[in-house]
Amino acid sequence: ATLLSAAATAAVGPIAFVGLAVPHVVRALAGVDFRAQILFSALMGPTLLLLADVVGRVVMRPTELMVGVVTAFIGAPALLIAVRRMRGTS
Repeated sequence: ATLLSAAATAAVGPIAFVGLAVPHVVRALAGVDFRAQILFSALMGPTLLLLADVVGRVVMRPTELMVGVVTAFIGAPALLIAVRRMRGTS
């Protein structure tokens, strides 16, 4: 599953990483209630992408850092923490 997710992210671009990471992070935060997961995923996905865009524009002030790079730096550690936390609950 990890290799397939990595291949899909590499094929379609790093912004698609948000679609892979956000549901796992939300599940770790919201629990098993699907209604809460859908609501929080719909709010957290665009929020994460907007935050990554703002950080990319502010960090390298005269130029811009690509949103995909910032998304990977923000999302990868959050996804790893969420998956590790969920591993014990399965």
